[in-house]
Amino acid sequence: MSHDRPVRYVRGPETPDIPNATTRTVAMPSDTNPSGDIFGGWVLAQMDIAGAIAASKRAQGKVVTASIDGMSFLKPVHVGDILGVYTSITRTGHSSMDVLIEAWVRRNQIGIREKVTQATFTFVAVNAEGKPKAIPFEESLPDYAVEEQTTIGC
Repeated sequence: MSHDRPVRYVRGPETPDIPNATTRTVAMPSDTNPSGDIFGGWVLAQMDIAGAIAASKRAQGKVVTASIDGMSFLKPVHVGDILGVYTSITRTGHSSMDVLIEAWVRRNQIGIREKVTQATFTFVAVNAEGKPKAIPFEESLPDYAVEEQTTIGC
């Protein structure tokens, strides 16, 4: 029995706009602020980690975060929520790239999925000395490093 069927990604009201799940983690009590919600900085850090994973795979090496373009929190994250971070590279320049990042939660580990925030992060590929280096052309990348092009809402 073959499991080589094509996977179809269908967007619904509780579906991330970006189909590439990069990381998932559970929000823990140690990540809360005094009011009991998860620190926004913790969510930001999870997004930065996921963005760096996607960017370093594309750059085939070390990357650093250069900027974050406008981030608004839409919903709080609670202890026990599973935070899923989704990434998509939207622009690649000579040494920098933009990564659109969305953070979603699954409430109480089995409940409704809700988008909590999104932002565009800019990463710069750097060499061992920390100086900007050229990002390889997509044609020269190994298969695992090429982001899958998935049609949303098919």
